[in-house]
Amino acid sequence: MSIGNSPEDGNSPDDDRPSVGSALRQARIAAGLTIDEVSASTRVRVPIAQGIEQDDFSRCGGDVYARGHIRVLARAVGLDPDGLIAQFDADHGGRPAPTAPAPLFEAERIRPEPRRPNWTAAMVAAIVAVVGFVGFTLFSGGGKDGGSTVAEDSASPKASHTPSHRPSTKPAEPDRPEPSDSAIAGVPADKVTVKLTAEGGQSWISAQDHNGRLLEEGVLREGDSKTFSDSKRIDLVLGNAGAIKLFVNGKEVKKVGTSGAVQRLSYTKGDPEAG
Repeated sequence: MSIGNSPEDGNSPDDDRPSVGSALRQARIAAGLTIDEVSASTRVRVPIAQGIEQDDFSRCGGDVYARGHIRVLARAVGLDPDGLIAQFDADHGGRPAPTAPAPLFEAERIRPEPRRPNWTAAMVAAIVAVVGFVGFTLFSGGGKDGGSTVAEDSASPKASHTPSHRPSTKPAEPDRPEPSDSAIAGVPADKVTVKLTAEGGQSWISAQDHNGRLLEEGVLREGDSKTFSDSKRIDLVLGNAGAIKLFVNGKEVKKVGTSGAVQRLSYTKGDPEAG
């Protein structure tokens, strides 16, 4: 005679184990977690998690999706998910044929709201850009007559502006020799080359090639130089033309403009005075 319960008695060790829902609830309480905390960490909605802990799997949408919820909840509370899923299968008629539960399972999870464009930041950036441009225009374009002179087509250095001579405390510099024909010959004949030097103060400059591509834009500080080349044409905008010393294709251009005046200039290959 054997002592104890045998399988024939109907009392196997599996009969004493808690249900899937009870095991998850006991493990959650032992881990010191609330149902809301488990829902937040697993993204399984609170009503579904509560139903599973009560062995009510009707909110899961089917056995396949219930297995997915059991797996993530078991991992969140420190249980072996495979054992609980095997117990669930035994209680619900076995495991069905494999399906692709990911799309529907993801639908049960809490999805973050899409981010909206930050129009406020964009408007602030646009306002700052406009204020900066206006401030720079007032700083660099103000002359004695309160305005700025714009020469729309000043390809020829013989512009109609009369340069204004401001008193200077610097000692007079010795006369420099005029550039010779060799200076023109020293630059590539198949390109237009423009050199800008800020000698009478700083100036805002802009340079574009013949395709309209921006080569440079910004403030050229006193003493600095910039050189640009293109195969056909260079277009310039000078915010303080009187401060700029200009060489085109190796030859200096006289009377670029007056102090504080805005000049728009275009140059091509060859002698700048010939065209």
